[in-house]
Amino acid sequence: MNLYDLFVKPYESYDFLQIMLETSGAIFGTLSVYFSIKKNIWVYPTGIISTLIYVYILFNFGLLGDCLINVYYTIMSVYGWILWAKNSEDHIHVDVTWATKKEWFYASILFVLSLALVTLIYYYKPYIDNKFSMEGTNLGLYHLDWANWMDVFTTSIFLVGMWFMAKQRIENWIFWIIGDFICIPMMIFKGLGITSVQYLVFTIMAILGYLSWKKSFKEKKSTIKS
Repeated sequence: MNLYDLFVKPYESYDFLQIMLETSGAIFGTLSVYFSIKKNIWVYPTGIISTLIYVYILFNFGLLGDCLINVYYTIMSVYGWILWAKNSEDHIHVDVTWATKKEWFYASILFVLSLALVTLIYYYKPYIDNKFSMEGTNLGLYHLDWANWMDVFTTSIFLVGMWFMAKQRIENWIFWIIGDFICIPMMIFKGLGITSVQYLVFTIMAILGYLSWKKSFKEKKSTIKS
């Protein structure tokens, strides 16, 4: 299979609105990651626009886990927006730190609960796809392909990453790097070429974000000591 089949051919069957929505979601998502690297509160308004667009797109493409996480992103973006505004001296930028052992414990619980919740949602996917009717519906996980299972896993990774980001913890970038990288082939498989390229960009930006936040913490720590 060549690049044309992977990235262009699927869009031949999409309407103009679908293409524009995916492009807009990718642009605002990239802006959100850029502002996050800069520790700028604009990460949240740009992120909210992107996540709301992707709620619609991912639901239509049957990626319920990622659809759910974008609903969660929207809620957490409001929460993070409030936290960042509260903890920012100039109401734009924030200071960052490493997570505590207690926060890692909470993150582990969140990860396990997320796995269970998204798996449960996929269990009821036949019911959802059948317009919420049990008539002729067989519940179960038999219908999941490898991309769906990866969706379950990456959703849990991203939920933890989003929570750490709202808390201004450096570790959030580790979760974004892992999740973004996994999403590249998953989105290609689902025919979302623009989004797969977005996740490639996200992976690179997440690595830069991790290095930037780590450097910022070191510099602040050195300033305090001196």
